Amino acid sequence: MEDAKRRKMDKENELRAIKYTRGSLELLDQKKLPCVTHFDVVDTCEKSWEAIREMRVRGAPAIAIAAALSLAVEASKMEQIDKNETAAYLKEKLDYLSTSRPTAVNLHNAVRDLKKLVDAKLAEETSTATTIREAYIEAAEKMLRDDESDNRAIGEHGSAHIMKLVKSGEKAKMVTICNTGALATSRYGTALGVIRFLQKNDCLEMVYPLETRPYNQGSRLTFYECAHEKIPATLIVDSAASYLMATQRITACVVGADRVCTNGDTANKIGTYNLAVAAKYHNIPFYVAAPVTTIDTALSHGSGIPVEIRSGTEITHCPRSGERIVAEGDSVTTWNPAFDITPASLITGGIITELGVIEPATNGSLDVTAFLKQHNKA
Repeated sequence: MEDAKRRKMDKENELRAIKYTRGSLELLDQKKLPCVTHFDVVDTCEKSWEAIREMRVRGAPAIAIAAALSLAVEASKMEQIDKNETAAYLKEKLDYLSTSRPTAVNLHNAVRDLKKLVDAKLAEETSTATTIREAYIEAAEKMLRDDESDNRAIGEHGSAHIMKLVKSGEKAKMVTICNTGALATSRYGTALGVIRFLQKNDCLEMVYPLETRPYNQGSRLTFYECAHEKIPATLIVDSAASYLMATQRITACVVGADRVCTNGDTANKIGTYNLAVAAKYHNIPFYVAAPVTTIDTALSHGSGIPVEIRSGTEITHCPRSGERIVAEGDSVTTWNPAFDITPASLITGGIITELGVIEPATNGSLDVTAFLKQHNKA
């Protein structure tokens, strides 16, 4: 009885970025963390689009889920129209949501699959506007449930793989970047989920989150999650990573992903490429943790990934006050890519998915397509 009560309390105290019941969606405004915990009511696709674009909700899995569920909320309150208009409306809204951010492929994969579902339901002779709406809502809700179970499996597979690297009597020291925890997903997280499960198995000595400029997702969000869940963490600035690896016994690096190509090239938060180069130099295994929904089977190479370039004000202005904190002048400008592309050759530990770990071949290559075929996901 006491164990059941404790588990219930633990679940109630868990960090969640998405609160959903049928007909109602609230998204945690992550730009206000860690100072303020505020949930925005999101009852239209337009509000979801803005929350995604403004990075009030972020993380590739969470972006896709938030977009899909916002349309589910709209669909649950739609006025009665015929089935053709219903299908057209749902597909039009999905196309609109897909324009919110370009790099994270989970959103685009979700839009593709949900549009296929709508078309399939419309083609059924017995379909009605109601059955099409219900099918869409149920599919969006399933995305939320599946993400939670996928993240748990990623944590289990990844922690088991990394525990093999730890010498007897020692514990893991991990490095990560950005925020890949419960705030970026439905629950647990991807890369931070792996670290959570290392902690659960009493195999974690320390995690070193990089602060992750310019939005500081590492210092504002990952460090916040670690403090909330009592995960031992030491925050470092982005430029300290190489020196950390040179002076500390780092077990591995584990990061998330916004898009993975079939050759293993990976788009993730800007600074990930730097971290992978440093890890390679110091012979430290480098892992990517992501669900298979992050794999873009249409892209064979990272050069085809669209990289979002964001406003220079994210670098030049204080995010709280809005005050400019760098010099102005006609001869100076900014360049602010939100992501970079890490070549597969630098992902030396492997890609951790809910289906298992895609391990590098002896020549260092990652055959993502073969792995998907093996698991009937190609």
